[in-house]
Amino acid sequence: MQMNPILKNILAVVLGIIIGSIVNGAIIQISGSIIPPPEGADVKTMEGLKASIHLFTPINFLMPWLAHALGTFVGAFIAALIAANNKMKFAIAIGCVFLIGGITAVMMLPAPMWFNITDLALAYIPMGWLAGKIVTRKQG
Repeated sequence: MQMNPILKNILAVVLGIIIGSIVNGAIIQISGSIIPPPEGADVKTMEGLKASIHLFTPINFLMPWLAHALGTFVGAFIAALIAANNKMKFAIAIGCVFLIGGITAVMMLPAPMWFNITDLALAYIPMGWLAGKIVTRKQG
């Protein structure tokens, strides 16, 4: 039995957002054990992060960027894989949803401008496009 295309597309978006968010959150959770935060930095709360972000060096921004990029990529990949049609559009749409989250983070955290630009320019729409390209190439 074939699923209704509209329901399938809704499921694609919902699962893409949920699974992409889980990947993003999981990478953020383990990031401190891979690249420890700077000495004296409190990364447990948003207030602590805001107060100590000036201690961060470029390497400390690698894991957040990977979390954003891989979370978006996985979410977009899942959405494109499940979508009944317009797979690339669904992948890019997930990239846009995660971009909105990225813009929100930029407004909340006083991160260096170089990171904000790199994050917003490379972690969302390009990852959505790449995921969509892989799925559409794979499925013909």
